[in-house]
Amino acid sequence: MIPVGQRRRFLKTTALAGAALLAGPTRLAAAPSTPITKPVPASGEQLPVIGMGSWQTFDVGDDSQRRAELLKVLQAFFDHGGGVIDSSPMYGTSEQVIGDLLAQVAGKSAVFAATKVWTHGREEGIAQMQRSMQRMGVAVFDLMQIHNLVDWRTHLETLKRWKTEGKVRYIGITTSHGRDHDELERVLETEPFDFVQFTYSIANRRVEQRLLPLAADRGIATLINRPYQGGRLFRRVKGKALPDWAADIDCASWGQYFLKFVVSHPAVTCAIPATSKLHHMVDNMGAGFGRLPDASIRQDMIAYLESL
Repeated sequence: MIPVGQRRRFLKTTALAGAALLAGPTRLAAAPSTPITKPVPASGEQLPVIGMGSWQTFDVGDDSQRRAELLKVLQAFFDHGGGVIDSSPMYGTSEQVIGDLLAQVAGKSAVFAATKVWTHGREEGIAQMQRSMQRMGVAVFDLMQIHNLVDWRTHLETLKRWKTEGKVRYIGITTSHGRDHDELERVLETEPFDFVQFTYSIANRRVEQRLLPLAADRGIATLINRPYQGGRLFRRVKGKALPDWAADIDCASWGQYFLKFVVSHPAVTCAIPATSKLHHMVDNMGAGFGRLPDASIRQDMIAYLESL
């Protein structure tokens, strides 16, 4: 077996940074200036692999200074090839703040607006989704998701009807709790969801066992929340250097290391890290360009992190 370091040097010196490197089944072709995209299985529509979450980051109410800072963050998101924005009524004022700021952003034609329904009852669900449309300034949501499986049977019937009527383009379901995985699996096996959202990171790979394969088998797109484990991954690597072979996958930071691991999984469609910091947003978006690791390098990434 060729040692990792020698294999990295071999890859570099043989110039596999071009099309040949990207030819394998787990590679995605992308020029340096072109965002990496993946298809939504239900339609073939291409989405950038790095999106934007809004949990705790856009809940700033009427604070004008913080809104001004977030406008720069949102502008950078689109300037660097972003599209998917995910929110929820659970996230305080986030939907309203996003909607207000989107009206001020230039070049946002690629926006893919996603939010959630998070309440009990048919009429309450309908009213909540209508409020979300008003707050985010969206006439037709690209994706409406049932948040954390709350009253999912009731909301699914509404969403199936809304999809037929053209009020939403895709329907999905989410969880951020491992305890709900068994129920989520049963739901995905039988119901017609276009998207599923759950937690996945290089240090929390539980969904590789059942949920990611199931999504692939059922043709369901996946959105990944908490790819940094709520920031714990950064604390784990503080003061530690990236491996020198990270350059072989166009990886310039730990954030990109973590994100490229997530979105390189064949069943992952898009990761949605959340940030309120401009420099973090620019760094996040950098993970959506260049080369992605193949299966072998993914294992090296895990081993290197675990060795620290």
